[in-house]
Amino acid sequence: MKFKFLFTAAFLASASFSVMAQTHIEGEEYFKADQLANAKELLLRNMNNAGTDKAISDYYLGLIAIEEGNASEANKWFTEGTQNNPENAFNYIGLASLELKNGNKQDAEKLIKKAESKTKKSAPLQIAIARAYYGADPVAYSKEIEKRLEKARKINMQEADIYLFEGDRKKDNKDFGGAAGQYEMAANYNSDATEAYVKYANLFTQVNPEFAIDMLNKLLGLNPNSALAQREIANAYYNAGKYAEAAQHYGNYVQNPNHFKQDEDRFAFLLFYGGDYQKGYDYSTALLKANPQNFTAQRYQFMNAAQIKEMRDQLLPMAEALYAAHKSNKDNKFAPIDYILIASEFNDAKRPEDAQAILEEAIQDNPENPEFYKQLAMTFVNANNLSKAADTYECYLAHSEKPGYNDYIQQATFAFYAGVENKTNDPAKADKYYAMAQDYANKAAAILPDNYKPKKFEGDIAMQKAAEADVASAAVPAYTEAIAMLEASQDPSRYNSDAKVMYNYMGNYYLDQKDVEKAKEYFNKYLQLDPDNEAYRKFVESL
Repeated sequence: MKFKFLFTAAFLASASFSVMAQTHIEGEEYFKADQLANAKELLLRNMNNAGTDKAISDYYLGLIAIEEGNASEANKWFTEGTQNNPENAFNYIGLASLELKNGNKQDAEKLIKKAESKTKKSAPLQIAIARAYYGADPVAYSKEIEKRLEKARKINMQEADIYLFEGDRKKDNKDFGGAAGQYEMAANYNSDATEAYVKYANLFTQVNPEFAIDMLNKLLGLNPNSALAQREIANAYYNAGKYAEAAQHYGNYVQNPNHFKQDEDRFAFLLFYGGDYQKGYDYSTALLKANPQNFTAQRYQFMNAAQIKEMRDQLLPMAEALYAAHKSNKDNKFAPIDYILIASEFNDAKRPEDAQAILEEAIQDNPENPEFYKQLAMTFVNANNLSKAADTYECYLAHSEKPGYNDYIQQATFAFYAGVENKTNDPAKADKYYAMAQDYANKAAAILPDNYKPKKFEGDIAMQKAAEADVASAAVPAYTEAIAMLEASQDPSRYNSDAKVMYNYMGNYYLDQKDVEKAKEYFNKYLQLDPDNEAYRKFVESL
């Protein structure tokens, strides 16, 4: 069964967003929110933009290099920062951090004094110094850390950086409740402290996503153009399983010049799984137009198209192109849905062998996925190979966690017709499949003991296995029970085909037995289900 936003490249570069800042500020936000890789990308991307303070960018890039374990790279950035702006105090703190990590406390403190000479009475600077000591050795430098915290409090008790640092320390010590309290205080003292809201929300996004969403909605109300705020609330909705809401927020976020390219893929994912197929198709198409090699966009373009009725005639070439892109590059990985949708297209095009090849690859990639076996079985049905269908569906049942009534009836059907398929050329093989059909009919009966279908299978099998002379009576016992069950608990018209087969068989049986009245009873039941069958009516009237 197939899973059933209009964006253009121009819209993605909408003029309404062209005035949004693309400076060091966005990278700084991501750094303070502990998203270092994203921070680095934005700091480098926006380094030469108007409005960017390069010395500040240098400082955060140096701190990121420290976290990456690259001291020489960090030294390069901090030194460059002092050259870009000798009056910026923070790059001297960055250099002091390196000296502290190397055990050179005396040299570090000279650099700290130099930094303090550049900025008098700065609570954020005192917290930066505390963080330098903390990063070097929180135990050995505990007195220095507390001294700097006390200085910061005396300068400005309401400085958000104080509470962010305290929150980080509590989080490092697994005191998540205490950390949340500190982050909340930081947000209360400075509503522009984006990172405070994000850090607070991140403590809850997995365990209580609604709590995280509430906090991020507050942030978004205060700073609606923040790429970080837009991205975080979209992810919070995603973690809560609210894909439609997540897609709505990602729709805003991907228009922001400071979005990340990899998030475009998630937006395409959300549009599909949120059921917004036309928007998902249009957005993926726009991504493909911008980059024809974007395999993820190609995947979501096809996935969404497969759910749009009006695109029915375009699906086969899209499926062929997607599969070719997958085969041409080992890095172009498929998810289960890709295999299933492409196989379905080949099946619909009467190309079961191609569908089989795709599903066999899927099974090789993920042999525990029962859906692959189920779909593969259907390709064998389409190729009129019921033996293979029964064998493959057996694998589906073996990998299914808890098969149900319909699963067992389906396998009984495949196995029965596999028996018929082999009846002439390989009677022993036919008997094996008849036994399999009966076994699964019995399993279905154990689940729904009042359903007629398993008992009908018993009659069908008896008829196939009977000697030619006994075919006309072999199914009578089972069909008699099946008809009674059908008429007692179910509407025969809902199962028109099966009911007509059994009524006709029983009518002919009693006709052979010279019991015309009994025969007409069954024939008339047949006519109730097929009242327009004049030939059948004339036959009954002639009796």
